[in-house]
Amino acid sequence: MYAIVEIAGQQFKVSKDLKVYVHRLADKEGDAISFAKVLLLDDNGTITLGAPAVEGASVEAKVLQHLKGDKVIVFKKKRRKGYKKRNGHRQYLTQIQISGITAPGAKKAAAKKEAAPATEETVEAPKKKVAKAKKEETQE
Repeated sequence: MYAIVEIAGQQFKVSKDLKVYVHRLADKEGDAISFAKVLLLDDNGTITLGAPAVEGASVEAKVLQHLKGDKVIVFKKKRRKGYKKRNGHRQYLTQIQISGITAPGAKKAAAKKEAAPATEETVEAPKKKVAKAKKEETQE
């Protein structure tokens, strides 16, 4: 099972127990957080696509640590003008671990599966009676 979820303005493909680096979140280390903006949900081949988000679906995660990313060098130059600017940047990141993905109506779907076979049996029974009645008419 995996989901595509929007976290801090970026979209991530996540699954259970996956560690992800996202832009800095305001939550403290060790906090449990939930993301409700699930854009796509895949449950063993059954794909649910949101418009724009899947209602009732959420992704739970735990904040592991806050850190800074690798240094990125920004270098600007204009040739033949003597213009050079060198600047560095380190992005503030948060590492989270996905603890679970909840699909919308997970308990309701199980109840519908139990009710479905009962309706099929009631539908099949009259067909058999009709078939038996047709056989009796042909024999007479």
